[in-house]
Amino acid sequence: MLLDYVAANTIRLEEVAELVEGAAEVCRAAGVALVGGETAELPGIYAQGELDFAGTCVGVVAEPLDGSAVVAGDVVIGFPSAGVHANGFTLVRRVLEAEDYDGPDLLAPTRLYLGEARALRGRAHAFAHVTGGGITGNLARVIPDGLRAELDWGAWERPPVFQWLARHVDEEELRRVFNLGIGCVRGRARGRAGELVIGRIT
Repeated sequence: MLLDYVAANTIRLEEVAELVEGAAEVCRAAGVALVGGETAELPGIYAQGELDFAGTCVGVVAEPLDGSAVVAGDVVIGFPSAGVHANGFTLVRRVLEAEDYDGPDLLAPTRLYLGEARALRGRAHAFAHVTGGGITGNLARVIPDGLRAELDWGAWERPPVFQWLARHVDEEELRRVFNLGIGCVRGRARGRAGELVIGRIT
């Protein structure tokens, strides 16, 4: 289930309605109940025009996937992102000061990988949602000590927004901050036809 929270200097009902309907749409797609929330008008805390929107999600994990099944030789499968998703915008804003970018992949909504995860229940050794820390930083959280992921950084084509960012940010920082076109990864014993293998556990 999800609870939402909206706070602003001045509540504008049309803005709140748009935000809550957006949250409800995502909840419907994920099979999550939007059970309520709070709307707060706080002129002493927020400046005019500022708005906070947050959510708290509660669920039950019936079969934890903690990465302990990962072994050397497992392949790393990548699932494409829709673009930047929700991480790295401090750096993005800095780059925008040097060069404008208006491609749809800059502000594309973060993809949900729930369908992929459900379809692979029982067959995946680990999952990592690629957020802050990039692909390697998030993979490290689900790989047992003594193992590491060797990635083939040329195995997929990066969306245009990352080609734009690469004109201003060095490769090491790009890999540390952004998903670079892979929004979720999983480890399993071997890949299947049609899957994007981006690396291997060694």
